[in-house]
Amino acid sequence: MAFGVTLLVFFLMSFSQYDPAVAALGENSSPEALAAFRHDMGYDLPWWQQFWNYIVGLFHGDMGVYGVNKDSVAARVATAFPITLQLTFIGLIIAIIFAVIFGVLAALYRDTWVDQAIRVVSIIAIATPSFWLGVLLIYVLQIKLAWLPGSGDLVPFFQNPGAYLERMAMPSFALGLPVAGQLTRIIRTSMVEELDKDYVRTAIGAGVPKPVVVARNVFRNALITPVTTLGMKIGYLMGGAIVIEVIFALPGMGTAMFDGINGNQPMLVQGVVLVVALAFIIINIIVDLLYVLINPRIRTV
Repeated sequence: MAFGVTLLVFFLMSFSQYDPAVAALGENSSPEALAAFRHDMGYDLPWWQQFWNYIVGLFHGDMGVYGVNKDSVAARVATAFPITLQLTFIGLIIAIIFAVIFGVLAALYRDTWVDQAIRVVSIIAIATPSFWLGVLLIYVLQIKLAWLPGSGDLVPFFQNPGAYLERMAMPSFALGLPVAGQLTRIIRTSMVEELDKDYVRTAIGAGVPKPVVVARNVFRNALITPVTTLGMKIGYLMGGAIVIEVIFALPGMGTAMFDGINGNQPMLVQGVVLVVALAFIIINIIVDLLYVLINPRIRTV
């Protein structure tokens, strides 16, 4: 999968009509300087040969360079990727908290006004684009009310936790809300299916308090489907984080990719896409391993 993504992006970038030498040196540069830059960076080679050189470099731990200063792609990714991970993680936490609370409530009070209200709100959340919600939050909370900052430098968490959370609050909420709506409906459906099973009625009939049955058995057994979906949603969150970072001026992978596409820097774009693809693959493997912790019966399959 990682190789396929790398090949596809490299192939698509070869169709760009924007000259990376002009982007790096400027439109007023001499033809000799532009030609020398293309030759030095390998941009005058066929795309397949550039791709081969890139793959060989990866096996030697080299992700290439970009720009007139020949900045290291690996160094740029090393500073940008943690920010994207932080944004994805906080957005995921927000989504899980909202989904678990409202999904369980909707299942326990199904077909009541509580269930209907939660279902309507979850549909609205699903239909809300993250980028539109991000712009709306900036307009309301930053411009109109001046409650939260929508741009500016990102202060490290351990240096100033309050400033860090203020800076990450709006982008994380904009990123996590649509996922929260989807997970809410999935958790509700899984909980309803478990609540209708015979072992639940047997346990309650035997005198076990319903909250205990729900907490110890129903909720745990109902987590298989949401966790399966969660692995895919993490990939969605990482992809959405790329757009959200540009809107909120966060120096993450999204900003790095945006700079690479604008400047037609194939090495930078390739490095960002490759790292995100690998992260998505690894995260889904971890999610698969979590099934065993959630439901030990899977170990016997």
